[in-house]
Amino acid sequence: MSEQQNHFENIPTGDLDIASIFGADAQTSDTDPFAATPAPAPEVEQPQPPAPAAESEQPATQPTAEAPAADDPLGAAFAQKQAEADKAAAQSLFEKPPVFAYGSAKDPIADPAMTFEELRIAKSADFPELGEGKRVSWSVEYGKVTKTITDPKGKTIKSVKEEIERSKEFLDGLKRAKDKNPDCLVKPRVTAQSKGIADYKGVFSSVEEARESNKTICLIPATDGKVYEMRKTDMGEFIAPKDKVVDFQEVRAGFTPALPLVPQSLLQQIISFFRCFMEENHEFEALAHILWDREQETFTVYIPPQQVSKARVEADLPRNRFSEERYLHYADIHSHNSMAAKFSPIDDGDERATRIYAVVGRLDKFYPDLTVRMSCGGTFQELDPGLIFEGVGEEFPREWREHVTTPQSPRVSAGAHRSGLYYALGKEFFTPGEDL
Repeated sequence: MSEQQNHFENIPTGDLDIASIFGADAQTSDTDPFAATPAPAPEVEQPQPPAPAAESEQPATQPTAEAPAADDPLGAAFAQKQAEADKAAAQSLFEKPPVFAYGSAKDPIADPAMTFEELRIAKSADFPELGEGKRVSWSVEYGKVTKTITDPKGKTIKSVKEEIERSKEFLDGLKRAKDKNPDCLVKPRVTAQSKGIADYKGVFSSVEEARESNKTICLIPATDGKVYEMRKTDMGEFIAPKDKVVDFQEVRAGFTPALPLVPQSLLQQIISFFRCFMEENHEFEALAHILWDREQETFTVYIPPQQVSKARVEADLPRNRFSEERYLHYADIHSHNSMAAKFSPIDDGDERATRIYAVVGRLDKFYPDLTVRMSCGGTFQELDPGLIFEGVGEEFPREWREHVTTPQSPRVSAGAHRSGLYYALGKEFFTPGEDL
C-alpha cells in the first residue's frame, strides 16, 4: 500500500485569513475547525420575583366578619338574621322622638321639626325661667355625643338629631356602649339671671370685713339673729337692722323625713307601756327611744334604765347602750301621764340634740294627746305628728261619705276610698278639697 500523501502540506498557512473564512468570532486557537460543533447548552430559566402576597395567596382562614362559606348554610342564615336585627334596631333608634329634658322633667318632643327657640317658647309656660331667650342656651346629648346649639332660632331639633346620627363619633360610640337605645336629650340651661345681689351690694360675716370691702351696701348677720345693713356714704357709715332682706331666698323652718313613718302598731305599744305607770293613786312619767335599724330597715324601741316620778325622768344613758353603727337614734318620746302634752322647761334643757321629740299627755283619756317637735341644734320647731307617725284612720266604704252633706262639701273623686278625716291620738286633721 502506498504511503498516504498530504495535499495541503504545500499551502502556506501564513497566507490564510481565518477570520474571513469562519467569521470574525472564530477562535484562533489550535482547535480543529472541522471538528463537530457541540450541541448548544440548554437555556437556564431566570428566576422571576414573587408576586405580591395579596394577589398570589389567599388567607388560610376567612375573617369572622365575612359571610360564612357556602358549605355552612346555618352560619349564613344566622349572620343574615343578625344583620337584619341590627338594621331593625338602628331604624327603631333613629325613629325615636327626641326628649325635652330639664331638671327632673322629661317629655318626648311631638314635633321635632320645630326650632329650639320655638321649643323654649312652648315650655316657658311651665318653666318661667325659660321666658327670656337670651338667657337660655341649648345642648343635645345623644349617646356619647354632646352638641352645643349656636343658632337656636335657625336650627331645627330634627336636623341636629339626624346630623349626630350620621356622625362617625356617634356610630362608633354606639358600638362600644352598653345602652344600644339611648335617648336624644334636648337640654336647655339658664345661663344668666337678674336675681341675686347687685354689684354694689355684698354679704359679709363681720363688720370689719364689710368696712374693708368696696361695696356701698353691706349685709351683715349678727348674733341676735337679725340681719343688719351697712351703708357707706360721704357723710359717714350707717348701720341699721334690716326688716326684710329681699336679696335673700325665703327659707321656712321644718323637717323633711328621710325615713318612713313610725308604724302605728309601734306607737300603740309605747302608749300601752306608758299607761302601765298610771295607777289609781300614783302616776309616773316614762321615757322610750325610737331607733332605726339600718340592717333590718325597720324601727325598734329601746327603754333605757331610768328613775321616774310624777313629773320627772332620770334616765341612765351609757355610751354602749346600743351599736351606733347599726342603730340611728331617731326620736325620744316620754309621757306626762294625766297632765297636758306640753314640753316643760326641763324638757327644753334636756332635749338639745338634733332629733325628733314627742310627749304623750292625758293618758287617762281614750285617745291621749300627742305633741311632736324637732330640735335643730337646740332650736325647737313644733311639727305635725302625721309627719312622723302613722295615723289611726282606716279605710271605709265610699257610700258612707256620699250620705253626708256639709255647707261646703269637699270634692269627692271617683274611685276614692280613703278618708281625708282621720284621728291622730285625739287630734283631728281634715283637708278640704282633698281627693278621697
